[in-house]
Amino acid sequence: MSEQFQRPWETQMPATRRRKSLRPRNVIAAILATALAAAAVTLIPDADAATSSFQRGPNPSAASIRAADGPFAITRTNVSRGAANGFGGGDIFAPNDTSQGTFGAVAIAPGFTASRSSMAWLAPRIASQGFVVFNIDTLSTSDQPASRGRQLLAALDFLTRTSSARAKIDPNRMAVIGHSMGGGGSLEAAQDRPELQAAIPLTPWNLSKNFGDLQTPTLIIGAQRDNIAPVRTHSERFAASLPNGVSSGYLELAGASHFAPNVPNATISSMSVAWLKRFVDDDTRFEQFICPGPNSGVSQYEVSCPLI
Repeated sequence: MSEQFQRPWETQMPATRRRKSLRPRNVIAAILATALAAAAVTLIPDADAATSSFQRGPNPSAASIRAADGPFAITRTNVSRGAANGFGGGDIFAPNDTSQGTFGAVAIAPGFTASRSSMAWLAPRIASQGFVVFNIDTLSTSDQPASRGRQLLAALDFLTRTSSARAKIDPNRMAVIGHSMGGGGSLEAAQDRPELQAAIPLTPWNLSKNFGDLQTPTLIIGAQRDNIAPVRTHSERFAASLPNGVSSGYLELAGASHFAPNVPNATISSMSVAWLKRFVDDDTRFEQFICPGPNSGVSQYEVSCPLI
């Protein structure tokens, strides 16, 4: 690879880490982490036996986290624009069964010119895995990333303070997801509210490239053939700017365009579920899907294993 085509974060890594392979940065650590995760599944046969995490649902498998419907039946509740405060309304998807306790909550923001319908496939998939998910509209379809970040936080505040689902939510376990400018907004939200437990920007776009103060575990999902937010100038630069000492990852969808997150994609949904379970629920059963990560449909995958 000639120097002019090196990716921004590759120039900061030793030669042994410059790669497009599917292996994580530390292969040996990843193998050990996977073995430990498998051992954890053996040692914790029942979610109720765990005392140091918020396990919800049965033991996972590669097939279960890729499924369109998870183990929880869910109900959708619409929030009108007039009832919302600081964002444009949306749809709340919440599990019906609360016998295992409260759930973490996730707010999802669409991209430039788009409405919540563009992310309508993802919200119920995540909710059915054991989360309360708010798929929102923004105040304007032209809102910039910083505004979308504030709206994501306003939506989380609405969930925990006002919504009909608030009794189902643990207000200390919050996360954000966004597409395009909404993905840039999810980075803004995580930087503005460091107590968030997870952020997942999807083919994110933002004029600001430095998120060195961000303290939230962040998984950035880019697209190899994105010509709107090219990975070299967006996703990879965002990932390279994230600080050491914070769990982070970068996944690049092979052959995918900027709009890959707008249609059902099992890699996006399964990795989102695994990341949210691991960091919002502290559920180490899902670490096996992050370390070493997916083995198909991905042109690049970088994650610091073992996870912090």
